[in-house]
Amino acid sequence: MPFLSRRGRSSRLAPELDDADLGKLLKRLVSTARSSTAGTADLCVAQIARLLREEPDDFDRRAHRLSVLAGFLHESYLPATWAKREPRNADALVLRSWADLEQGRSAGGLADAAAVWKRCLLAAELAPQDPTPWVVMLNVARVEGYARTDVFGVWNEIVARDRWHREAYLSMLAYLSPQEAGSLPQLLEFVDSVRTHMPANAPCAAVELTAHVMQYHSAVARGGAMGLLAGNHWRGPQAAELLDRARVTWPQPSFFSHAAAVADLNLLAYALTAAGRRRESVPVFEAIDGKVTDWPWRSDGDPLAVFESARAKAG
Repeated sequence: MPFLSRRGRSSRLAPELDDADLGKLLKRLVSTARSSTAGTADLCVAQIARLLREEPDDFDRRAHRLSVLAGFLHESYLPATWAKREPRNADALVLRSWADLEQGRSAGGLADAAAVWKRCLLAAELAPQDPTPWVVMLNVARVEGYARTDVFGVWNEIVARDRWHREAYLSMLAYLSPQEAGSLPQLLEFVDSVRTHMPANAPCAAVELTAHVMQYHSAVARGGAMGLLAGNHWRGPQAAELLDRARVTWPQPSFFSHAAAVADLNLLAYALTAAGRRRESVPVFEAIDGKVTDWPWRSDGDPLAVFESARAKAG
């Protein structure tokens, strides 16, 4: 399975990040999926259900686990099997919907967006406090190009349940970017509104830095003189101040507590590298501890190779 690929002893692609229980489940799914018997399917479903029942009110960790499982299983029959077997189990419905969403992203559109939407509404009815069904709906609306009023309506449902939901903020950031349905002024306005009120260690703390990386990538993609000068973005006062602050606070062991903290550290290490601040990135690479995320490293080539090169140059 590509999600569990390794290179050497020092680093590996780790979609589970720091979630050891999720990592163990992914390994078990690999080993049990080699036989496609009914008993194997039952075992896999039971293992997934058990993990998702843990910490039911930790919506941040639930979203992380469901997103990783959906990406891992989007070509598998397991999500559909579980949802068919337990049609009123909110976890089964959300996993099936998120897996369909990932499949749709790969294909350029969902096979049956209306069915996914209906399934999410049922999951939201069965688990009214959980923002996760609405998070899936937000991304369905993005993939399918739904009306802006629908997108913001779903967004309001999410933040009413979880004020600083990481996946939701990153999804809205992408939606408001020039690459989707927005523009650079709209993206910057969204970031400014978030930055004003957001706690420094909120699960969505990386929204501002993500926006800067998106702008940097946009400049690189233009090529020519603009591409050659893309690194100047990090010398701007807002970007430089953000890096100054994040490099000190983010790597501290007690600063972040959300499930995707390691992903945010990968983003920070990438940004410091792009800014030419390699020596300052050393503590960040140490905090990452070899757990590599696909994005943003893949923007510059093979993610493991780019990560290892950046870490070696920092050292």
